[in-house]
Amino acid sequence: MANKPLSPHIQIYKWHISSLVSISHRITGIINILAITLICFWIALILLGESNYELINFFLQTFIGKFILIGITWSFSFQMLSEIRHLIMDMGYGFELQTTKITGLLVIFGSIILTILIYLFGRGII
Repeated sequence: MANKPLSPHIQIYKWHISSLVSISHRITGIINILAITLICFWIALILLGESNYELINFFLQTFIGKFILIGITWSFSFQMLSEIRHLIMDMGYGFELQTTKITGLLVIFGSIILTILIYLFGRGII
């Protein structure tokens, strides 16, 4: 009896799309709070003068800056689509196993596609 786990552990628990989306939803929520804080800080620095704007603009043109911007864009896209999924589930729809798999995949791939579309739109390609 002492060797048996009291609850499912990572070694025996099988991951599902819904659990991946649920955990990712929580993580992107935290990332989005940090991102909004950084955006507010960025706006405050812009208000303090043109030199601050040039410094931030220079950073955002680097590889790391672009990576952060794309990551934040994906995080907001994922959070938005996941929230829509949760709203639909709050209304009592979409609890069937097949439906949760499909909507979970829609959230994952939809956020990637939405991020690509936002990037292309921002570059003036579309």
